[in-house]
Amino acid sequence: MAQTTDTPVSHPTLANWASVIALGLIWGGTFMVVSIALRGYGPVTVAAARTTLGAVALLAVAMASGRPLPRPSKLLALFVVLLGVLTAALPFLLLSWGQQHVPSAFAGLCMAVLPLFVLPLAHVFVPGDRLTLRKAGGFGLGLLGALTLLGPGIFAAAGGDLAALGRLACIAAPVCYAAGSILTRRCPPIDGLWLSAGTLVVGAVLLLPIMLATEGVPGPAAPGVMAAIVALGLVPTALAALLRVQVIRSAGPSFMTLVNFQVPVWSVIFGVAILNEQLPGRFFVALALIACGLAVSQWRGRARAAMPRRRA
Repeated sequence: MAQTTDTPVSHPTLANWASVIALGLIWGGTFMVVSIALRGYGPVTVAAARTTLGAVALLAVAMASGRPLPRPSKLLALFVVLLGVLTAALPFLLLSWGQQHVPSAFAGLCMAVLPLFVLPLAHVFVPGDRLTLRKAGGFGLGLLGALTLLGPGIFAAAGGDLAALGRLACIAAPVCYAAGSILTRRCPPIDGLWLSAGTLVVGAVLLLPIMLATEGVPGPAAPGVMAAIVALGLVPTALAALLRVQVIRSAGPSFMTLVNFQVPVWSVIFGVAILNEQLPGRFFVALALIACGLAVSQWRGRARAAMPRRRA
């Protein structure tokens, strides 16, 4: 059921916790799958294909389930377009392009900084989610971790160093997701399935012309590569988009950031164990700093959310 924008954040349910755990595993493996897809297709094609397949899948589910179409309005259309840019088109393109030049595990580690950017945005746009001194301290600690993750060579990006630019692209993606999390919570009433489908449709409409202009019509590739493209569209894009919207609208954007405790761990496991990626020591130092920042800024609230409420 649709929820109004002023509906207070509810106490997380078991279904919310299950969704967050599933999203951590799904998104943690996404970066490995993107790397496999990039072996046969360009970054714009990978981003456009996963967005288009995800949009088709969610539209089919919405129509098959008989969900009524949302009542159109200019405000709702604006939110859907903005969410399509911030949660589909732009971050998918940034990650696909960036992963040409960095290990898949690096892209996954970048997702850990998402809560850092949610904190100040939630302070401004989400009632009751204030940026306290403790949260600000955690933000600063996590930001230090993000800078460590980028590394001293990041200044080479100004000179066109592709590895440095790739790291910047990957770190920019969670900034998009953070803004999208806040917008999702503030979005006018709309069924979550239609919202997920609409944002992916917007992403597909934006990315398909860019793909045709820059990389042309994609042809066949190795079976494993094509399977990766299909998997990207159906699992981390379509299914995960639906789960993400449901969690944010029922439990709030701050609760959704719990996914980011898991994503870096799974991305490193998949990248090292399956893709044989070699990771420098600073990656793990950065992850420790970011984790400490998250713990300082959010753990007290997460612990309260996890505790069952007593009946009077």
